[in-house]
Amino acid sequence: MKTMTCKQLGGACAQTFTANTFDEIAMMVSKHAREKVQQGDAAHIEAMNAMRASMTSQDAMTAWMDEKREIFNNTPDDNG
Repeated sequence: MKTMTCKQLGGACAQTFTANTFDEIAMMVSKHAREKVQQGDAAHIEAMNAMRASMTSQDAMTAWMDEKREIFNNTPDDNG
């Protein structure tokens, strides 16, 4: 299990998420971000807009996901 923050995964806050795989944690953060945007949270709206602006192509989206996956992979396991 690994724990990361919303901000580490491109979001806007320090809320933590714990999962076994990058795909699991990415889904959790994505759901969290969508909920925050729907609630009108300015910081999450700004982070979402910045993310969308940086993903101008499929290659850019893949590079962004690869970067976040690498951060997850390099994050120490919670138990040591």
